[in-house]
Amino acid sequence: MAAIQVNDVVTRVGQLLQDTTHIRWPLDEKLQYITDACREVCFYKPDACVQTSVATLVSGTKQTIPAAGTTLLDIVRNMGVGGATPGIAPRIVTREILDAQQSDWHASTPDSVVRHYVFDQQNQKVFYVFPPQPATSQGSLEMVYSAEPAEAVSGGTLELDGTWLPAVVNYTLYRCYSKDAEYAANANLAQLYYQAFTGQLVGRTNAETASDVNRNSVGTNPNVRASSIQQSRN
Repeated sequence: MAAIQVNDVVTRVGQLLQDTTHIRWPLDEKLQYITDACREVCFYKPDACVQTSVATLVSGTKQTIPAAGTTLLDIVRNMGVGGATPGIAPRIVTREILDAQQSDWHASTPDSVVRHYVFDQQNQKVFYVFPPQPATSQGSLEMVYSAEPAEAVSGGTLELDGTWLPAVVNYTLYRCYSKDAEYAANANLAQLYYQAFTGQLVGRTNAETASDVNRNSVGTNPNVRASSIQQSRN
């Protein structure tokens, strides 16, 4: 899906505001609101700003996601010392399990191959690996994380796919009309546009849940599995 063009958002917002020449709302102001719209989307839907990259680990158990990341979403596989050799998929475990079974796991024998990792929602940029990484020749992991959107610039693109265009427009209009909230009509419009924005977030979440391939596959959804078994018997 193509990324959203900033100028497309500016054009649509300007037409709806009847401010295509940026008199009441300067272009720089609109661009700030567009940036905030992307950040708001990523705040409620981290997977909307998803990035996948291979990162080299550091010595020990404590690791961090790339600098542009805001939260870890998944770790896919080991990628070897050089970052180009696909390996085993590490499994996530709770810290309580490792603490109970091997209380000194932070000081256990190092290995560049990660077997397990620990992630705490309270500290979303940090995760821990087991076994610890060695002092030299550390391994690497392919990880999926949510990244902070870049500032919107005229003529640039947004780090959201095109399906988010209506939501970005609605949020930008909400912020624009909030500027004139002392007028009852504009205050009402701001509220309506924000409700439209949040409604699209909820609708997107519901749609993704309904179409989730993991939930709907024969192997993972008991309802689909039962239906498939019954059809095979017939």
